[in-house]
Parts: sequence; structure tokens; C-alpha cells
Amino acid sequence: MKVIILAAGKGERMKTLTANTPKPLLKVNNKPVIEYVIDALPLEVDEVIVVVKYLGDQIRQFLGSEFNGKKIIFAEGSDQGNAYSFLAAKPFIKAGERFLFVYGDELPKKEDFKNCLKEELSVATFESHNPRAHGMVTLRLDGTIEEVIEKPETPKSNIAVDGIMVLNSDIFNYSPLSNQKGEYYFTSLLHQFVKDHKVYPVKIQNFIGDITNPSDLERVEKLIS
Repeated sequence: MKVIILAAGKGERMKTLTANTPKPLLKVNNKPVIEYVIDALPLEVDEVIVVVKYLGDQIRQFLGSEFNGKKIIFAEGSDQGNAYSFLAAKPFIKAGERFLFVYGDELPKKEDFKNCLKEELSVATFESHNPRAHGMVTLRLDGTIEEVIEKPETPKSNIAVDGIMVLNSDIFNYSPLSNQKGEYYFTSLLHQFVKDHKVYPVKIQNFIGDITNPSDLERVEKLIS
């Protein structure tokens, strides 16, 4: 099985910490964040597609062509937004293929991946106390995800998208849509995908929160030490 890791962003809210280091290589308890991601991957994942852009050579050098027994392939991302960076992985996914997707600045647990893989298609979710800061979902009566809206002004729920998903190649058939600020988020692709597919939300257990700013690094270090 393949996984796409999105590791192309600048991490601008990390301020000076990402001036010379890409966000996925920032360390938590002296271990790079992207290493946590790869360590948590299930055994059935044998091929890792890493999308890089900002300071991408550092990530290429750190991971190499094989890391922790998994084959590493790199795709070159885009400055147009993480939707376009994600689409750079399209050549490595076969028609009809099911795969994992995860953001490269997450600190997932093995059980999170395991639980998401129980569904044919799924998105990890958590309850957000700040809905305007995340991609938010609403559900159909059958429990599947009806829509995904990035940072909505008027959230319809408190269910937020986390960075782990089980998708298939159909998601590459959609084109990114810009928000009111002209930004192209991956969630615009996901929003279109869930309209046409039965995608189930999987609640993350013991959610530790996003790594968004420098203080988050100190907070998560205490939680996973």
C-alpha cells in the first residue's frame, strides 16, 4: 500500500524556526516530526510518496531512497497551495488504487492509521473548539461526510478534519477551487470527493492538537514524552 505525505509548505506561523529548516524536520523530543509520521505507518504501507517544495532538499537528504524499511519516492510540490502540491503525486497512484494520505507535520499514532483503514474511504476527525481555524465537516444522515469547508465563517458543526485519510485515485479527477482569499487548499479537492463518495469520519483518540506555532512544539513534547 502507498501513502502520500504532504511536506511542501513553508510553515510560516512557526516564525524563525522554519527560516532554515522545513517544518517536517522540526524536532519534538529530538526527533523530526516526519519521522514520527513514518514510524506510525502500518506494516502494509511499503511505498511512501513525499511531496516536497520549501527546503525540500533537506527532506530528500534526511529520508533518502529508503527509510525504516519503506521505499521513498519524492514529488515536487507547488507554490500555488497545498491542493496543487497534492496533485503532484498523481503520477505515482494507479487508476482505482486506494491509498493513505497524511500531512507531514502531524504526530499520528499507529492506532489512528489502523482505525482509518477499517473503512474503505475515511477521514480522521476531532472535535474543534475553534472551528474557524480548520477544515470543518458536516455529515449525512447515514454518518458519511457530506461536505468539507476550510475555515468557514459560519461553521455548521464542531467536527474538524485531521491530517489522516484513506482515499482513492478518483480524488485526482477534481480541480482545486480557490477560497475568497484566492488560496487553493487540499480541502477543496476533498470537498468535491466526498460529494461523490461515501467517506466515513473516524474520530481520533486522544487528539493532541495541531503543530502550528512554536509554543505547540513545547506542548506536544510534554504530551508524548
